[in-house]
Amino acid sequence: MWLQTFLCVILFVLIRSDEHDHQYEPNEEVVLWVNTVGPYHNRQETYPYFSLPFCAGPKPSINHYHETLGENLLGVELEFSGVNIAFRGDYTKTEYCSVDLTKEKYELFVYAIKNHYWYQMYIDDLPIWGVVGEYDEKDESFWLWTHKKFEIGFNEDRIVDVNLTSEAKVKLTPGMNIKFSYEVNWKKSSIPFEDRFEKYLDPGFFQHRIHWFSIFNSFMMVIFLVGIVSMILMRTLRKDYARYNEKDIDDLERDLGDEYGWKQVHGDVFRSPPFSTFLASLFGSGCQIAAVALVVVVFTIVGELYTERGSLLNTAIFMYAVTAPVNGFFGGGLYARLGGKLWIRQMVIGALLVPGFVSLTAFFINFIAIYYQAAKAIHFTSMLAIIAICIFIILPCNLIGTLLGRALTGQANYPCRINAVPRPIPEKKWYTDPLVITVFGGLLPFGSIFIEVYFVFTSFWAYKIYYVYGFMLLVFLILLVVTVCVTIVTTYFLLNAEDYRWQWTSFATGASIGLYIYMYSFYYYFFKTKMYGLFQTTFYFGYMALLSSILGIMCGTFGYTGANYFVRIIYSTVKID
Repeated sequence: MWLQTFLCVILFVLIRSDEHDHQYEPNEEVVLWVNTVGPYHNRQETYPYFSLPFCAGPKPSINHYHETLGENLLGVELEFSGVNIAFRGDYTKTEYCSVDLTKEKYELFVYAIKNHYWYQMYIDDLPIWGVVGEYDEKDESFWLWTHKKFEIGFNEDRIVDVNLTSEAKVKLTPGMNIKFSYEVNWKKSSIPFEDRFEKYLDPGFFQHRIHWFSIFNSFMMVIFLVGIVSMILMRTLRKDYARYNEKDIDDLERDLGDEYGWKQVHGDVFRSPPFSTFLASLFGSGCQIAAVALVVVVFTIVGELYTERGSLLNTAIFMYAVTAPVNGFFGGGLYARLGGKLWIRQMVIGALLVPGFVSLTAFFINFIAIYYQAAKAIHFTSMLAIIAICIFIILPCNLIGTLLGRALTGQANYPCRINAVPRPIPEKKWYTDPLVITVFGGLLPFGSIFIEVYFVFTSFWAYKIYYVYGFMLLVFLILLVVTVCVTIVTTYFLLNAEDYRWQWTSFATGASIGLYIYMYSFYYYFFKTKMYGLFQTTFYFGYMALLSSILGIMCGTFGYTGANYFVRIIYSTVKID
């Protein structure tokens, strides 16, 4: 127990993104960190800043002391620039280093300029960007920007604004000596420290009328769906109840076949489905993912986690670790209700299903990143940290949740007896086939979040910072309601066709939204981006597969939960036994 507590404390420390208080005395050192370089059209393809033949200033090197697990996983590679900057101290144009341009260095710069490379730096945790150089099509020459002009705004003892201007471009020629210089100008600013990150946001893009209209449209879809589901199901089921519970129908007539539709399968509807271990593990994982998503979105709304490097990812990892009992409670409880006996195996599978899938995909992509020597390559220490979290936090917490789930919710208490012999499933119309229901069941949930998916994709694969997490919370709730409503309708159609295989069908119906998101990712890649190359293609489709699968598991859980309550309600109301 002490080891788990120690790891929880360590993890809590890891999620803190910066220990600096952002307050400076006059002439106190202000550190200029250099981060990464990479092609503009491949945002996620980044390399260490000094992978290009840039040079550092004369100041002694210092370490980036507050690097976190989230920063490592996101490929943050902060290194000291060696440039001298003092708080509120102006610097005129000053040379800080020079580079002798050998043929190899010349080719590196040429390649970077051809591929529109630009670099990222940080001053007091505020990001700044600059372009490496320019290509002149007239004389087919390559020009390198050699002078960096920093304009830094301050409000009392805090830095609230940073701007970088690239100047003094030099035509590249092999064998030349390139001198790099910088200057710093300080300006008093009225921007509050709490609002200094707002300049990086894009309200015109994220709060466009289309975004508001999509939210309104999705909300109206929810009202329409809930109304239609309530009207159709209540009217239809009321007729079924009245017909079946008719007092003047004697037992002989009932036994001779007055039952029809969904009531015919009352003896098999609660039969344990095949692969119940996997179903329970997916269900538990989906509950945990939903809990993590909800908590992280709420924390981001309250704490604006998007303003700190890696904070969002750190919080997600921390919350996934501490919510492991949720996985065990719901997954273990469902497995017990389904009559499962190998509960330890189910517990291990449920605990490691999502982390294992994420790790295998990430490690596969990591081999490509290592081959390219990219900044996205995951460090070995980060791998060990993830493995330690899985073994020493997630597994024990999942075990506790499983034991509680089996003890508190492990009793089935089905309203109908289960027949000893499974009832044969009759032939039915094509649109009531489970595969067809599954494929078409994800259309409406995907349609309800389609616009939001576009904004999320653009923020991750282009140069936008997603900050409208209030919209995301609303869309999350809309997705939940739409998925549940659609799954209830499809489950009723399936049962009415005398097919009792509703467990996997309801889960797959909700999870099919992941298929549509992954299909949309192909469209987005080829028509909305200018990405290219093996690294970026592998990275894009690998992580899109992760996103689609995780969202599919969560929505599958929504669908199964709604269908389960619906089935219990209708079969507990009718006097079947």
